[in-house]
Amino acid sequence: MIRVGIIGLGTVGRGTYRILEEHRALIARKTGLDIVVAGAAEVDAGRREALGVREERFFRDSSDLIADPGIDIIVELIGGTGPAYTYITGALEQGKWVVTANKALLAEKGNEIFDLAGQCGCEVGFEASVCGGIPVIRAIRDGLVGNRIDYILGILNGTSNYILSSMSEEGLSFDRALRDAQLAGFAEADPTLDIGGLDAAHKLCILTRLAFGYPLAMSDIGIGGISSIEPVDVAFAKEFGYRIKLLAIAKEEDGAIEARVEPAMLPVKHVMSNVQGVYNAVYVMGDRVGPTLYYGRGAGGDPTGSAVVSDIVDMASRKRAGCVKAGRRLLEEGRRIKRSAETVTPFYMRFRAEDGPGVLSKVSGILAQYGISISAVTQKGRKEHDYVPIVMLTHEAAEAHLLRAKGEIDALPFIEGESVHMRIEEGGSSGSFV
Repeated sequence: MIRVGIIGLGTVGRGTYRILEEHRALIARKTGLDIVVAGAAEVDAGRREALGVREERFFRDSSDLIADPGIDIIVELIGGTGPAYTYITGALEQGKWVVTANKALLAEKGNEIFDLAGQCGCEVGFEASVCGGIPVIRAIRDGLVGNRIDYILGILNGTSNYILSSMSEEGLSFDRALRDAQLAGFAEADPTLDIGGLDAAHKLCILTRLAFGYPLAMSDIGIGGISSIEPVDVAFAKEFGYRIKLLAIAKEEDGAIEARVEPAMLPVKHVMSNVQGVYNAVYVMGDRVGPTLYYGRGAGGDPTGSAVVSDIVDMASRKRAGCVKAGRRLLEEGRRIKRSAETVTPFYMRFRAEDGPGVLSKVSGILAQYGISISAVTQKGRKEHDYVPIVMLTHEAAEAHLLRAKGEIDALPFIEGESVHMRIEEGGSSGSFV
């Protein structure tokens, strides 16, 4: 028998508990393992009563649960980077294997945690930390172990994807789409982590370390949010054959690793462009296998609990066999981080300009001074107070050059306000699996 202790009976904790209790016989038939929840720690006694956890298995102090000599695997599901870190490191130091869904903690302190696990002869399972029930961690770590990973393209935050899908499909403003997401329960009262890109960046940090073997820090990731996206940008994107998505992108080229989270335009023909609503997806390009896609529900008690249980079963199997999985070695030699200003992509640019002669030639002249050529331009749109939107698509350009050009253009007397720019991400290929 493998005895599991769960810290935290929130949404994911309850989902995990129910799966282990209700599917105990099913898991045993499939795996030959008898896995039992031997204890649960939770400050809210009402959650214990709602789940029907027996009093003798209930701990109000997580430290007491961790110290129980009969517990084999500790499952941390409280989130955050404070007490959760103490509980995980304490469990490892006592020789307990750990499963967690804590993306923020792993992104911020994952290197320390995995080093400690190695020193203690333990393991840390974290399948549930990225994309809930989608088994992307195991796919990259195990399924694609014979590949060099060249490119990761992710839609990792369901809240932002729901908002952008609503803006695209229903023509809503950002504020209206956000309110609808909150009313539907897909966005928090304070959605900053989601719409600001930080939640997706936490997940990308974990995926990048795993795929490229580099001890990436959160400060190495360029992060942008979606709150400045306007319906006019969504409409122009459609006109040019693109959709706007909050994309998490990681690449390795010539020993340089690039990682960023930001709204970008993706061709409508790309498979990732059709990921709508609250769904998540990760598109991974391996040098041998080619493009692979992992798609599904990225949050919620049952999907995320399913991923937690997957790690528990995997660990239980190897504990019974007396086998500890070797940790993935991180390789810093010869690697460097490519900052956003160094990256080269096509761009979308939108200006509000006076409706008069010579405007386009002046703007294009400034772009040309920085070596930026234009691939498409349109000036149609409703005039507002003598200003009209000018939209340009550029050929590949260095972001550093584009930002300098943008600064000069915004300073022109016939330009109103700050212009908008957005990357165009081609998606590694056409995104086709044919």
